[in-house]
Amino acid sequence: MWRDAGWGSLVARGKYNEQTFDDELVEAAVELITETWQPDPAPEWVVAVPSLRSDLVPQFADRLADRLQLPYSQALIKVRDSPAQKGRQNSTQQVRNLAGAIEVVPELVIGGPVLLVDDIVDSRWSMTECARLLRLAGAEAVYPFALADSSNSGA
Repeated sequence: MWRDAGWGSLVARGKYNEQTFDDELVEAAVELITETWQPDPAPEWVVAVPSLRSDLVPQFADRLADRLQLPYSQALIKVRDSPAQKGRQNSTQQVRNLAGAIEVVPELVIGGPVLLVDDIVDSRWSMTECARLLRLAGAEAVYPFALADSSNSGA
């Protein structure tokens, strides 16, 4: 959970103070994915939820992919700036806020199951839209993975 003791506070510190996520989060994510979650079929590549504001998530996703020994591809790009999802007041506004903001780069879609990485989720609409686009572009399965959940934190 966002800002909870342990991982949540480490995510907050990386996002807002250090502008990078600690290697400890990479290792924790690897352990969670490979030893606890064990998605089946296993992801064959990694992609990040895109942003025009920061490279924080793609950098983390690339490091995670390296540790998982999977290729990283930035097959999703943000083509239009949109206000932060947390500022939208309901699901309808959140969905409209994303309309046309993210696109797939077809030649960068590897196919097979993919691990979709984001830093913080609240409404989950960004993950949903990215997953929809990846599936339409040929990804066999999309596994969403976020470092923290702010939906019940009052953030």
